[in-house]
Amino acid sequence: MNPMEEVRIFKVTLNIGVGEGGEKLARAERLLEEMSGQKPVRTHSKVTNPEFGIRKKQPIACKVTLRGERAEKVLKMFLEGIGNRLKASQFDEYGNVSMGIDEHIDIPGMKYDPEIGIFGMNLSVTFEKPGHRINRRRIQRRKVPQKHRVSREEAIEFMKEKFQVKIV
Repeated sequence: MNPMEEVRIFKVTLNIGVGEGGEKLARAERLLEEMSGQKPVRTHSKVTNPEFGIRKKQPIACKVTLRGERAEKVLKMFLEGIGNRLKASQFDEYGNVSMGIDEHIDIPGMKYDPEIGIFGMNLSVTFEKPGHRINRRRIQRRKVPQKHRVSREEAIEFMKEKFQVKIV
C-alpha cells in the first residue's frame, strides 16, 4: 500500500456539555483533566437562550483535544466503555466518527468520585492521511483533493483493523 494513503488519527476531542458555569463546570474540567492528563478549555455559548437560562458568551462546556499516543490511549479506553461496537451512522462522509457515553464510570479505569459526580461525554475522532498539512500551512495553502480525503469506508476499515471494533 502507498504510505501516503494510510489512514491515521489526526486528533481526538473529548467534550462535556454542562449547560451552565460555576461549580458543575469546574467538576467537569477536573474529570477531563484526570482522564486525559491535559488541561481542558472552556467553550462559551454563541447565542442567548432564555428557556435554558443561557446568555451569550457564558461558559457552558469544556473540551480537550488529544493527539498522538494520548489520543489512542483515551480512544481505546472509551471504546472499551461502549463495548467496542459502533454504528455505521456514527461515521460521516469524511470518515470522522463521533460517539457518546452517558456515565463516565462505564469507562474502564475510571472510578466514581463523590466530589466530581457522574458526567456524560462525547468523543469525536478526526482521521487524515499524510499530506493534509497543505490545507493548514500558511504559505502556499492548497485544498486536499477529493481522492486523498478519508472516506467513510476507509475509516470503518481502520477502526476494525486497529481497534477491533464491530460495526453494527
